[in-house]
Amino acid sequence: MELVLKIWRQKSGQTKGKIQNYPIKNIDPDMSFLEMLDVLNQQLINDGEEPVAFDHDCREGICGACSLVINGAPHGPDRGTTTCQLHMRKFQSGDTIYIEPFRSNSFPVIKDLVVDRGAFDRIQQAGGYVSVNTSGNTVDANATPIPKPNADEAFNAAACIGCGACVAACKNSSAMLFVGAKVSQYAHLPQGQVESKERAINMVSQMDKEGFGNCTNTGACEAHCPKEISLDNIMKLNREYLKSKIT
Repeated sequence: MELVLKIWRQKSGQTKGKIQNYPIKNIDPDMSFLEMLDVLNQQLINDGEEPVAFDHDCREGICGACSLVINGAPHGPDRGTTTCQLHMRKFQSGDTIYIEPFRSNSFPVIKDLVVDRGAFDRIQQAGGYVSVNTSGNTVDANATPIPKPNADEAFNAAACIGCGACVAACKNSSAMLFVGAKVSQYAHLPQGQVESKERAINMVSQMDKEGFGNCTNTGACEAHCPKEISLDNIMKLNREYLKSKIT
């Protein structure tokens, strides 16, 4: 395959960036998208140019670190797939591919395609945890019977990998799907009731401090989520928040 890559290059968060063109040849259709970028970077290094900075870790579709906007779509054109699990057979030889970082004021660019998603960490620290008294005899977590529908709902919410595709897809850069998933994960379980009154309030408050926008009700977040987290989690977040406010 022969491609033209139009990639966002930006030396730091304090400098202006721009799209640069990179023609590339001999791309195997069975390569992953990140392997294709590896080939490009080796080509740039061989030519004495600076390689493109992009984020990645496991390359197994688990961590979400590989977040890129590809032709305007977070993680690319494939549904329910992270960038690292996107393969070049989804494109045609001769295609022009635009590659950009996630766009949000709350996700400032560090360099090129790498953004700082520390805002998600701070939201999680505000309430996305369960307190456990470890002094004395601690009851095993699996010793508490949980109805299967509740366990399934909690498991589906916990599938969120915190990549930020929901923010990148939303025209308001809303983090409601992420926060909703993290609140729902515990709201369906008895172990999560210890902080239930404060969790939604604290996490929503931190979300607002980080500068994320309000939900737009367009469903773009769910459509582009690589784990297909349901919008039902936003409804659950709203219920938990309201319940915490009136009790």
